[in-house]
Amino acid sequence: MILARVTGEVVASQKHPSHEGLKLLRVQPENSSTPQHLIAMDAVGAGIGERVIVVQDGFAAMTAVNRPQSPIDCAVIGIVDSTNEI
Repeated sequence: MILARVTGEVVASQKHPSHEGLKLLRVQPENSSTPQHLIAMDAVGAGIGERVIVVQDGFAAMTAVNRPQSPIDCAVIGIVDSTNEI
């Protein structure tokens, strides 16, 4: 799991049939030293600017969006309200 910030939504005119009805989000990992972005399926209704928890494991991502056996390898599984950083 990683912490990331939602930087946008992705619109796809064509996608795998198992992805129908799911929102795609562009997220940027917070710990990355490079401006790397990921595309993740949204399982929780996250919006632009929110800090989120992202999984990058296929089984966890498929399970989070309730689409078993779908070609999904990244999903937003939580919205972070606050953290106690030391």
